[in-house]
Amino acid sequence: MAHGNFTQVTEFILTGVSERPDLQIPLFFVFLVIYGLTVTGNLSIITLTSVDSRLQTPMYFFLRHLAVVNLGNSTVIAPKMLVNFLVKKHTTSYCECAIQRGGFLVFIVAEVLMLAVMAYDRYVAICNPLLYMAVVSRRICLLLVSLTYLYSFSTAVVASSSVFSVTYCSCNIINHFYCDIAPLLVLSCSDSSFPERFVFISAATNLVFSIIVVLVSYLNIVLSILKIRSSEGRKKVFSTCVSHMMAVSVFYGTMIFMYAQPQTNDSMDTDKVASVFYTLVIPMLNPIIYSLRNKDVKAALKRFLTNPCCSFKLM
Repeated sequence: MAHGNFTQVTEFILTGVSERPDLQIPLFFVFLVIYGLTVTGNLSIITLTSVDSRLQTPMYFFLRHLAVVNLGNSTVIAPKMLVNFLVKKHTTSYCECAIQRGGFLVFIVAEVLMLAVMAYDRYVAICNPLLYMAVVSRRICLLLVSLTYLYSFSTAVVASSSVFSVTYCSCNIINHFYCDIAPLLVLSCSDSSFPERFVFISAATNLVFSIIVVLVSYLNIVLSILKIRSSEGRKKVFSTCVSHMMAVSVFYGTMIFMYAQPQTNDSMDTDKVASVFYTLVIPMLNPIIYSLRNKDVKAALKRFLTNPCCSFKLM
């Protein structure tokens, strides 16, 4: 395709969750509440697992970083989305779009890997309890989290660079509420086969690897639980995994649904709904899941609210 008759795009227009004017204010308040709960819940998890002396174990260390990832993932998307509900022209600059895309990739890839790390942590804790503190030492925890962030940042840089290396001209309307890759590449007037292949292969590899780690970990956990003779013992061990299993099921279910369906015009609207779920709803639900199903977190919250000073960990 010749490029001489096209104007280089300097900004994009986001269609948003809905183009109906009468829904903009109601949707603003709905997503404001969701984002408010997300910030409150994840900051609570980060605070409790940082300051409470009884939550200084590898499981809560990883939970803290999952909360950081969830908070970052939601914050990259929600503020701009909320502003667009209140203004008539939903524009975003080329640079702003690239930064949002890169930031989102950092946090979403980190979440995929963090869930796998947390499954491995539960596997070691239940299947090899005597070696737990040696295998999942503080040094190993820091290494796993550091590698997760390093890999997610590297993936985001390469993926974003490839997506924004193609030429965008004339049409600049993104059929989404944020700068998602699929509706963005549709606007390209140059060859976009490389970024499409790279993003698909990268997403599929990360997702499949994470799912395999989770499935293998929980298969071994289930086998170990079945070997416990007392029903009370089985219930106690299983309760330590319930929260993570719920979070994993919701997240992976949404991601598989996203990537399993063919990319058509109708699927773009379905993608918006799924995107709302894993960018805003899941980050809101995770703190609720981990607090309601976890006695330690609930006890830590109670201690913090009644006497904050006494709950601080010894430095």
